[in-house]
Amino acid sequence: MPKGITQILPRSHSLKRWILAVSVALVFIHVLGRSREEDHFPDLYDASIPELQDGLDAGHFSSVDLVNAYFARIEEVNLKGPTLRAVLETNPSALEQAAALDEERRKTGKRSLMHGIPILLKDTIATLASEGMNTTAGSYALLGSIVPDDAEVVKRLRKAGAIILGKTNLSEFSHARGALALGWSGRGGQSVSAFYPNGDPCGSSSGSAIAVSIGLSAAALGTETDGSIACPASNNNIVGLKPTVGLISGAGVIPISSTQDSVGPMTRTVADSAILLSLAEPSSSASNYTRALSPSFLSGKRIGIPRRVFMDPAISGVDAYVYERFAWALRVMEKLGAVLVDPADLPDADEILVAHGNETLVCDTDLKIELNAYLEALEANPSGVRSLADLIAFNNAHPELEKPLGYGSQSDLIRAQATTGRNAAYYEALALNRELGATRGIDGALKAYNLDALVLPAPGFVFPAPGFVTGPPAIAGYPILTLPLGFYPAHTRPRATGPRTVYPAPGMPFGISFWGTKGSEDVLLGIGYAFERATRVREGGRGSITPVVQLRHVVGRKVRVRWWDWRGGLGWVR
Repeated sequence: MPKGITQILPRSHSLKRWILAVSVALVFIHVLGRSREEDHFPDLYDASIPELQDGLDAGHFSSVDLVNAYFARIEEVNLKGPTLRAVLETNPSALEQAAALDEERRKTGKRSLMHGIPILLKDTIATLASEGMNTTAGSYALLGSIVPDDAEVVKRLRKAGAIILGKTNLSEFSHARGALALGWSGRGGQSVSAFYPNGDPCGSSSGSAIAVSIGLSAAALGTETDGSIACPASNNNIVGLKPTVGLISGAGVIPISSTQDSVGPMTRTVADSAILLSLAEPSSSASNYTRALSPSFLSGKRIGIPRRVFMDPAISGVDAYVYERFAWALRVMEKLGAVLVDPADLPDADEILVAHGNETLVCDTDLKIELNAYLEALEANPSGVRSLADLIAFNNAHPELEKPLGYGSQSDLIRAQATTGRNAAYYEALALNRELGATRGIDGALKAYNLDALVLPAPGFVFPAPGFVTGPPAIAGYPILTLPLGFYPAHTRPRATGPRTVYPAPGMPFGISFWGTKGSEDVLLGIGYAFERATRVREGGRGSITPVVQLRHVVGRKVRVRWWDWRGGLGWVR
């Protein structure tokens, strides 16, 4: 053995200790460095719009990175593995738009808090076909159709710097087609919640809610006629706001009824909903809806509980566990300084229960008139569908696409086709809706008890009919804010709601809804923000399905992710 080595051997214990110390130090430096690096990357499952904006401003990641990460997350769970079927198609122009917005940020700064933030749109909200996406309401009858322009709300969000990431699945034609499972469309198939196998996502804005719930985009837009934002928000552990009808323009949105339709934000936090609403609503500035967001907002606010009819278990079908959590929520609000008025019943609660036919008549009549106008205004439609009658005929002629086993109904379309226009019966029903929903409904209770808002357990699929809890705000055209309240316990027995879907089920979320009068979005957002900050319910449970891909997996790497083009084929973008 060489002499040098033998001279070292007696001191080997010191050497070992030195090597060990250096190794530990290097590991510590590596871990610390990695930890600090990963601190720059918010978890996309929960990341808020301001968190993402902070990272973009600091240069920790780019909008191109965000788009790549969201594309990869969609690829991971949408049509593979758990097959959530939340996203119908992604935008092949998104990366190009993201790169342009990154460059603009570097040169001149950001346009708004939405600059470079990717969002998804319900597939009733029109985008120009030249961008590479469809607007189909989930129907093959509109595949490849060419709209005359972006929807007005899309124009506003693009102007603010938002990136349209893609289109989400939905209940076909916003559940105005027939007696079908919520969350199903011909193009998209049956969407399901990430919280339980085949969990009912509710609808019609099902895909938007599923995508937001597990971070497939920063936020999404949905639409509601009666419950289509509130119910998916409740079933998917997110925040959903249906604004006052007309607050956000419905131009370019495939309609049901202009008297009830509303575009609204679907987000993970109340603050994110306030940001989106501020930029989507034409008359507001970016600070209008965020300035009410205070943890102390509930102090002194008078909140009413309309128990008659709406909280009668024999009528509502709401189970004891939801009522237990709702009672907890009321105690939280009291601790935050709210004055609870219990009960604060709607003066006409019993009449509303039996007056659903008026809403049906109004919506059916409007659907025929307004959908015909939308279809006629298309610049092109390969299917030849140009009217409601054509649509019904198309579905009958293509059962392999639009009427698979268990999903064949188009009873609502047929009923709408039989209407005879906006006649005396229509206007009488519309006037009664306004009276029942507003004058002797929500406004009647708010005035009688001097209230700021009303609160109820949010709708799920445990009520006797979809729209039961959301009915008064729907027929009044008033806002409703829904946010997380809890999760069903492990011993919950799943109940079938469709050929595949179940609700409730173990671990499935449910929510709480706040009603307000016309234009009271700031009050509802303030109440919701204070409740959210105090309870942090969303953080108390994650879906059984959580995408693995995070920003750290894509930053500084070449990523190839798949997108779906309008022909249903596959492509690759870098």
